[in-house]
Amino acid sequence: MPLLKLIAMDDEDLEVLSAHLQDAVVKVGDLDWRSNEKRFIAALNRFAWEEQMKGGFFSRAKTGERHRTALRFDRVLSVKSRGFNRDKKDNVLSLLTMQFQPTLPPAGIVTLIFSGEAAIRLEVECIEAQLTDLGPVWQAKANPHHR
Repeated sequence: MPLLKLIAMDDEDLEVLSAHLQDAVVKVGDLDWRSNEKRFIAALNRFAWEEQMKGGFFSRAKTGERHRTALRFDRVLSVKSRGFNRDKKDNVLSLLTMQFQPTLPPAGIVTLIFSGEAAIRLEVECIEAQLTDLGPVWQAKANPHHR
């Protein structure tokens, strides 16, 4: 399977990234805010929904794949978090979705929403994000499921 490399420059693009990252897991220690570069980076293990949906339907019969993936946001002015302890580097967060709320367009707030009411809030000058699969691929231990 080819590796994904997607960019987001507006809220519709961000929805595409969000769909590909649904149920991705990330260790708290793999979240990095580089304030001097105005950059936020996360190294995640992405569930490959596109593989599960081949043929136009979800295959519960086969166990899916996970991909090591980098998510980068540029032009980030500030980062705030809630619902998890940033000092517990080995704790794992499960990403549910990403949302954008404009403030003074093109500026706004990107919110990464995780299970357990955890969230990361990025104040951005504009949406400038990139998702890049890094190469490692492995069988998921289980397929994500939701109520």
